[in-house]
Order: sequence, then C-alpha cells, then structure tokens
Amino acid sequence: MIEKDVIIVGGGAAGFFAAINIAELNPNLKVAILERGSEGLQKVKVSGGGRCNVTHAEFIPQELIKNYPRGEKELLGPFHQFMTGDTIDWFEKRGVALKIEEDGRMFPVSNSSQTILDCFLSEAQKHDVEVLYNNSVKSIAKFENKWLIKTSNADFLTQKLLIATGSNSKIWELLSNLGHTIIQPVPSLFTFDIKDDRIKEIPGVVAQNVEVKVVDSNLWSEGPLLITHVGMSAPSILKLSAFGAVELAKRNYKFQIEINFIKQSFEDCLDVLKELKHDLAKKSVFKSTQFDLPKRLWQKLVLATNMNEESRWADLNKSQLEGLAAQLTQAVFNVTGKSTFKEEFVTAGGVDLKEINFKTFESKLHNNLFFAGEVINVDAVTGGFNFQNAWTSGYIAAKSIAEC
Repeated sequence: MIEKDVIIVGGGAAGFFAAINIAELNPNLKVAILERGSEGLQKVKVSGGGRCNVTHAEFIPQELIKNYPRGEKELLGPFHQFMTGDTIDWFEKRGVALKIEEDGRMFPVSNSSQTILDCFLSEAQKHDVEVLYNNSVKSIAKFENKWLIKTSNADFLTQKLLIATGSNSKIWELLSNLGHTIIQPVPSLFTFDIKDDRIKEIPGVVAQNVEVKVVDSNLWSEGPLLITHVGMSAPSILKLSAFGAVELAKRNYKFQIEINFIKQSFEDCLDVLKELKHDLAKKSVFKSTQFDLPKRLWQKLVLATNMNEESRWADLNKSQLEGLAAQLTQAVFNVTGKSTFKEEFVTAGGVDLKEINFKTFESKLHNNLFFAGEVINVDAVTGGFNFQNAWTSGYIAAKSIAEC
C-alpha cells in the first residue's frame, strides 16, 4: 500500500496543472499523479496542430463564458477567481511566453506544444510531484476516512483525491458507483459530412462570414466556413456542433443545414441582383463574382441555379434571379454524418454540474473528492477555451486542496 497526501488521477493538462499548484502552494503535501499510459500530456502535445492553443485572449468573464455550451452559468464564479490573465501570468513566470494571433487564440511564442510539456515536466520535478505511469485505475473506494485507489500496478491510499482524466468512460463508471450522476457523453466539436455538387471539387475554399442554421431547430452560428474533401468545417460549423452536440446526437448526425453565405435577407439580395442585371447586362454571371464570395464558390452556386457559364445578366428571368438569391441566402445542404476535428476529440457529458461545488471544485456528495477539466460536464468551442477550463478548474481545486 502506497500512501500519499494527494492523489491525482489523470496525467493530462488539468492533472499536471493542479499537481504543480498544490505542491507549490503547500510544499508539505506529498503529491502523486496516476497516469494510465506510458507517457502523459498527449492531448496537450497534439493540440492546436502541435502548437498547443493554451488559451484565448478574452479577458472579461461574462464574455468568456459564452464559449461554453455546457458550463456557461457555473464557470462565471471560477473565472473571477482564475482568468485568462492569470493563465498568461502563470506561464510567463515559468519562462513560457505566449502570443496572441489575429483570431484571439494564444500559443507559446515557440509555436511548439513541447514548450508546454517541458514546462509541466520540469515544474513537477522541481516541486517533487511524483508521476506514476502505467497505472490504470481499476477501483476507487472509501477506506477509513481516506480514498483507496487500486490500479493495474499498485494500491494507493490518500486523504485527498482529484479526478482529472478528461473524457474517460471507465472513470465515469467508477464515479457512478460512488453515487455521482454521469451525463451521457456525446461528441462535440466535429465537422459535417456533406455530399453535394455545389461543394464538390472545391475543397479549401473559405467563405469568411456566413450564418448557418440547423433546419427545424433553434440552433445557429456564424463565422468562417471551410469546404473540405468530405463536407464543411471551420468556426461556424464547429460552434454549431458544440452548441448542438446533444440535439445532433439525437438526430444520429443526419439533418439539414441552411446557409446564408452573404448574411443578407433574401429580399435585399434579390434587390442587389436586379441592379446587377441592369448594370452588368452584357457580362457573364458565371464570371462576375459578387458579395466578396470566393470565385469558385460563386460559380458553383450560379451553376446550381439553372444557368450555364455563358448566361448573361441581361438574360436572367425572374425565376433565375430568385433562384440565385435563394442559393446565396437560403442554401440547404444535407448532412449525412460527422468527422472528428483534427485530433481534438472533445465530448459533451460527464459528472453532473449540480453535484459540484464550483467555489472549490469539490464533490457535493463526498468530502475530499475533487474534479478538474473535462471529466465534468463542461466543454467549449474551439479556440483555447477547453484548456482555459482545465487551468481554472485545476487551479481552484489545487488551492482548495492545499488549504484544507
């Protein structure tokens, strides 16, 4: 039996961040991380295309919470305790400078996730945090007012237990056995699979500012849209997948979306097209790209409106003008499935938020049981927000553990 003051289950972002802070805030505590694999921090390593999107340059808690489909209300208080600025300060004090990109995402100046891994590993070593690899947790139980954790390698006893495993069905099952309610996990942050002649053969085309709605629902989002080899991606789609995660799972990922490529009403668009019919009378519609749309996308939408490459503006009848306006503002696409967004697999689901004290991230059902990161039913849109939740929850749990 190995005894520690604090055991952290999960050697990912939230686990390492919490462990380092606990050891720093209270050097008298013996802290150990149990990692099921032969190396930890693998999700950190591949995040942001290998650059690690550490956080997002949003410094107002009330605005930051809007990026969390699940956890928006609960995270307002925690973000007042540990916010984006605190994250930047934490890393910079440890020699990791961060930079802000145009879209607000923040990365290490080195442009390498290895910088973050090296920081965590060196800080863990500096503060005598023991990282025990190849320790897959088999059971968690109360034992003489302490926590008994049995792994594939050993038995551990601890006063305080922090679960920071992310999306882990085995751990959720063990927590369920302890009486916690687990919200059924479903994928979040995914791209849409779409087969349609209007986007065929134009992968890589980006429409910079569109509005996307799920037909027969209240779900919508806006932002850039990327056409891919299998369908559609980019922020407008990813935000929709995150906020619609539960609803889209119920639909088995088969549904329709309506896209407004120019963010104008059908009527306003039709008025513009009528003016163009007059102003560009002798020109080819196919070759006269409008509304700042990518040329190849415009041409696909024109061909979808009962026209050919030779059709002139002057020759367009009422039906063709209305058809083009509909393609630009009300284009409907059939989604037939989903694909994981890069390596960043995120789920909606986990420990029910009603069973967590968000001032401490301690379980309301069991004393000295804490949570951090995505093991709870919190998830975010892409852009560094999931990591900010990891840092905030990890720090507040660490502070609670170190003080009590």
